Amino acid sequence: MKKIRGRMDESILVCVYYGPNGERLIRRGHKLAQIMDCPLYVLTVDALPYDEFDAEKSGFVEHWKELCEELDVEEFIIRDNEKRSVRAIKEVAHTYNITQIIIGQSAQNRWEEITKGSFVNVLLREISFIDLHIVSVDRTLKSTDDTIYEKGVRAFLQKDGESGNYHLSFTRSKHNLYEGIFYKEIGTDFNNGVFKFINNKGKTCQVHITENICTGELKDPPNIHKSIH
Repeated sequence: MKKIRGRMDESILVCVYYGPNGERLIRRGHKLAQIMDCPLYVLTVDALPYDEFDAEKSGFVEHWKELCEELDVEEFIIRDNEKRSVRAIKEVAHTYNITQIIIGQSAQNRWEEITKGSFVNVLLREISFIDLHIVSVDRTLKSTDDTIYEKGVRAFLQKDGESGNYHLSFTRSKHNLYEGIFYKEIGTDFNNGVFKFINNKGKTCQVHITENICTGELKDPPNIHKSIH
């Protein structure tokens, strides 16, 4: 059961999109909603249908869902197969009586038009009655121990027949057992970082990689299913 908010004349919408900054934006919105004691909603808009999301996007969506449950967000809204993001935001804002919107600003993601001003101008014309907050973000990933990672790239894990270790690969191969996203630590020449993947139950998992070798325990079965002929 959702908490009864003190103010119903104000409500906040956080717009998140592809990238590790979604959590920061959601937490920013949650903090503002707590201060104002008003409802908080989270929206993600994507041009692709939901079933065509890649592993990285699906992982972020799953994480955002869990975070929204943890923070007692009123509703996590997915508008997939939607190429007109401004229209989607406007419709959601109208449906949920939104008075304030929070959007991340980054030149490296799909919201890059925000930095050019065109997106903001169009959005403000469409929803002139709503306050718009633009938060500066980047495409790097920051962990809980303050390690900074580069933008994620698609990667795979293969098992070495002799040592039994799993090693990182960036090319498609019949030997690949896991497919996911590798986040390399900034400031290292070696492939040190975190490998994130979606397990067969749809949950996001991660293991640490040190010099191309998986040093974390892989408890989940491979997420690449081999064809049987």
